[in-house]
Amino acid sequence: MRLPRVRPGTIPVMEHATRVGNRLLAALPPADFALLAPHLRQVELQHDAVLIRSGDKIDQLSFPCSGAIALIMELPNGQTAATAVIGNDGAVGLMTALGPIRSPMTAVVRVAGTALQISPARFQNALERSPAIASSVQLLTRTLLTQFQHVAACNALHSVEARLARWLLHIHDRTDGGDILHLTQETLSELLGVRRTTVTHVVSALRSSRAIKSNRRGQLEIDRHRLEIIACECYKVMSRRIDRIVSQDAPRLLHAAPARIGCLPPDPPFAKTDS
Repeated sequence: MRLPRVRPGTIPVMEHATRVGNRLLAALPPADFALLAPHLRQVELQHDAVLIRSGDKIDQLSFPCSGAIALIMELPNGQTAATAVIGNDGAVGLMTALGPIRSPMTAVVRVAGTALQISPARFQNALERSPAIASSVQLLTRTLLTQFQHVAACNALHSVEARLARWLLHIHDRTDGGDILHLTQETLSELLGVRRTTVTHVVSALRSSRAIKSNRRGQLEIDRHRLEIIACECYKVMSRRIDRIVSQDAPRLLHAAPARIGCLPPDPPFAKTDS
């Protein structure tokens, strides 16, 4: 099924970094955030909107302030599987900091929300002037690697019921809509990398254990406490490690050096991108 692209807004963002909903941007010192602020625009993330398609050139970096974005790996035979979920602790498209690149994955909004967007060229220009912004790229890389490693191990070692409970908890962490998650069977199949018939069986099993209270078409009402019991240990371990990186390591690394306003470092850490 072809999904609609995100609809961008035109709201300029000029808030101080401490008022920004994205945790990576909020951790930047004010002088470093000022390099980005004039070029950031706020957009609505609509449910099922595609931010980036696999193989496409990345033309926008998105820093979610609310909602959740799934990174989807697509195989040549058409099968898909989620590899990570990004919320306000990360960004989508930041790989452009490594140089001009086409996306190896598709990024799809799974929980509606808002984000701040900036062009790769604008971000690259600010990155070359700010060690703190360069550190934010390193932080995001660490959080993504943490998710990728845990998801790979979890897929190999744990039951599909435990894996679905884990995904539902990760998504619930990034939504403010209560215990109702707007997720179709197709989305659940994509998250788990299994057929929809398997999804039907797994949802039924979670309903029997009352971890899912109801599953009306396109909606799941969950019992978070019971989901946490069923989920494998990967959920707590992954959440704890990512939170430590963002909450503890970010202030230490991002405030280590001030922005170099008006001058470029002699050896830029990353290659320039095209606009």
